[in-house]
Amino acid sequence: MRSQKLTMYIMAGLILGIACGYALNTLLPDQQTATRVAGYISLLSDIFLRLIKMIIGPLVFCTLVAGIAKMGTPDALGRIGAKALGWFICASLISLLIGMVMVNLLAPGAGLNLPLPDAGTATNLKTSSLSLKDFVTHLVPKSFFEAMADNEILQIVVFSVFFGIALLGVPGTEPLIKAIEKLGHVILRVTNYVMLFAPIAVFAAITAIITTQGIGVLVTYGTLLAEYYLSLGILWLVLFLIGLLFLGAGMIRLLKLVRDPFLLAFSTASSEAAFPRLVEQLESYPISKKIVGFVLPMGYSFNLDGSMMYATFATLFLAQAYGVELAIGQQMVLLLVLMVTSKGIAGVPRSALVVVAATLPQFNIPEAGVLLLFGVDQFFDMGRSATNVIGNSLATAVIAKWEGDQTEAMKELIEDEREGGVDPAIATS
Repeated sequence: MRSQKLTMYIMAGLILGIACGYALNTLLPDQQTATRVAGYISLLSDIFLRLIKMIIGPLVFCTLVAGIAKMGTPDALGRIGAKALGWFICASLISLLIGMVMVNLLAPGAGLNLPLPDAGTATNLKTSSLSLKDFVTHLVPKSFFEAMADNEILQIVVFSVFFGIALLGVPGTEPLIKAIEKLGHVILRVTNYVMLFAPIAVFAAITAIITTQGIGVLVTYGTLLAEYYLSLGILWLVLFLIGLLFLGAGMIRLLKLVRDPFLLAFSTASSEAAFPRLVEQLESYPISKKIVGFVLPMGYSFNLDGSMMYATFATLFLAQAYGVELAIGQQMVLLLVLMVTSKGIAGVPRSALVVVAATLPQFNIPEAGVLLLFGVDQFFDMGRSATNVIGNSLATAVIAKWEGDQTEAMKELIEDEREGGVDPAIATS
């Protein structure tokens, strides 16, 4: 399916989903029936996400190991890794600061004057696993196969880094490296088949949420959503200007290429769902497989710009709603806490909400306040997931340019087109 057609079909699915969801919400007799019907409809989107998750683990492993093995020397690996982590830290600070500044300027929670809940009120979210100690422990997988089965991206990244470095140090591993690279091509071909189902999955996801929540959910939380997306828009503008600074006109081409992954992440509220398609499009930029395979999986663990901006926005919104005063110094500490706890969260729906719930008690903000966000978190998650796609695309493209990657990437693209490893429609989009 050509890129332009897929974009059109995804947009059509989004619009039809809103219309059908509104019709069902209006026609169904009660909330219980609406919930039951929405559950059946959402089976389609659930199947799609399961299909995506089915290929995420193997794809991350293959792309990252092949990318590291192609570095040639440990020096090149360390150089690119240092550049990537430096970019991720700077991007994280920018995202967190924009969220903090905008929520202080707009004050969406001011005047709500919500009463403090009873001490025993809970949100049923598991937050203890987000402590610094447990996070560091969680970095290292107990079993590679367990990490693959559970789609623990950060653990897969850790194992893949060790495996790829080991391949660099062992002579005669070229056949194994080529086999892993070919396996990555096969998985990308599977991805092309899975993507044919994307418009239907988008339609189902939007229909289900509107059927249960009603179109009125957009009006009830309209101001909060508008201010949130205004803040996201400022972050997008900043990322675009940074892209122009480093990539020039290449930033326009990058945005055109990533529109499908952007829409897919937006409509499914999962940046993970867009990962396989994003790999293909970035290689069509062109960026060499070694850069895409190394930087992009790292970005999915350490460079979640949209999720981090949301975390500051949501946390300070709830502080305003409950009348909890946080001085600038406390807010800066909050940014540092979120900088740590947000690393390695999965690119799947609701993950950022868990980070917020884990952070609230540390600043005496009622954890039960997260319940205020549950009703419309789908719409928040759509924006932050799409932003994660933009941020990781930009990071990969900039690091590729720093490495003088363009010539090598063009050779790879021509070779793949000749061998049929990449869909020519993708390569020329």
